[in-house]
Amino acid sequence: MTDQPTRMRGDLGLLSIVLFGLAYMAPAVVTSTFGVIAATSKGAAPTAYVVATGAMLLTGLSYAKMARLVPSSGSVYTYARRMLDSRFGFLAGWAMLLDYLFLPMVAFLVQSIYLHAQYPSVPQWLWLVINIVLATAVNVIGLTVADKVNKTLLIAVTGCLTVLLVLCVHYGLGHGGAASAGHAVWNSTTSVSAITAAAAIAAYAFLGFDAVSTLSEEAQDPQRTIPRGIVLTVLAGGVIFVALSFVMQWAHPGGAFADESSAGYAVSTLVGGQDFADVANIITMLGGFASCVAIQASTSRLMFVMGRDNVLPRPVFGRLHSKLLTPVPNVLIVAAVALLATNLTLADATSFINFGAFLGFTLVNVCVIAHAVRQRRSANRPPLLGFVLLPLAGAAVDVYLITRLGATATRLGLGWIAIGVVYLAVITKGFRRPTPELRLDDKESTGTAR
Repeated sequence: MTDQPTRMRGDLGLLSIVLFGLAYMAPAVVTSTFGVIAATSKGAAPTAYVVATGAMLLTGLSYAKMARLVPSSGSVYTYARRMLDSRFGFLAGWAMLLDYLFLPMVAFLVQSIYLHAQYPSVPQWLWLVINIVLATAVNVIGLTVADKVNKTLLIAVTGCLTVLLVLCVHYGLGHGGAASAGHAVWNSTTSVSAITAAAAIAAYAFLGFDAVSTLSEEAQDPQRTIPRGIVLTVLAGGVIFVALSFVMQWAHPGGAFADESSAGYAVSTLVGGQDFADVANIITMLGGFASCVAIQASTSRLMFVMGRDNVLPRPVFGRLHSKLLTPVPNVLIVAAVALLATNLTLADATSFINFGAFLGFTLVNVCVIAHAVRQRRSANRPPLLGFVLLPLAGAAVDVYLITRLGATATRLGLGWIAIGVVYLAVITKGFRRPTPELRLDDKESTGTAR
């Protein structure tokens, strides 16, 4: 691979990084999950989101620390490899692939379901293919184009969500007044157990902030930009989720809905009428496309780094387009996997991803602690609070979230890890050798980004 580029183009600024993370998270998800979170929290959805934001911020801080120490697009795969062991690194990357490889499938499937509901004359499978083809084209061209697409669509989504917020406030003031707003935060029917159960569900809305770390090789001054981008993405997402869930809960007190899955649409209709709800639904779907683009981009980059290290076959996964400097084979592989969604339900597809995500989050926190242990006798010993206590709390939260997953997700996750262990045994000759790695200061690393 002496004539192949091994680094991607590094020209994304902090704003682009944060918008990428928000596009991945899809801020409008708060409207589609509002019903189930309001019902679970007994009418205190914003409080559940506050707890979830705090919990995810713990892991976000750990991601920020590791992104500063190890500025690589490999994310948790590279972090675990450097701080723990190359074999742990492989298993960390393998676990995250369960999340990253199947999350695009879920994103495209959700998008096609909503589009088919809005325009039933077009088959759902055709909407799926259209979305995959368009997102793939954007990601093949590169993140410069994807960045422009994300910014444009996020502006539209932000405008729509702002209008929804204003309408909910107006409705809340006219039906109960300012005094009733407090009931959206806490009321006589809610409890600490209800809030924590709802927070575990609300934490799923934050899946994707970690994808910012996969852009380390495409960011300007990555050791500053990526850590800030990760933390700002979590905080920005938390503010959006808390604010919108608060005004929606204010407009619709309690947790009783005719249909929890469409409660967001019902609230939009309640405060703005049918026409507004329909327009908001279309704009939300545009934001969903931005999420699809971001998810496919980050997945292809994790696969590229694992291919560059040759723990996945380098001739396929470790290649960049010579001019575009994008991992085109991986982008196409993600698109092909997403096409499998034509034969899956949303529940089946979703069950694939959560186990890998929260296991990866746990390992990032462990990596921060491992770094602190390594540096305990050095002159620059890391502070106990930031590098031990907070990551330990983050890991505990992530393990708790794993225990909240259903039996199907757990079985699928453990099965995926078992396959990874077998593959690891093969490439390490029975675990006797470290996994291969391409070090970018080697002679073969001659192709770099412009």
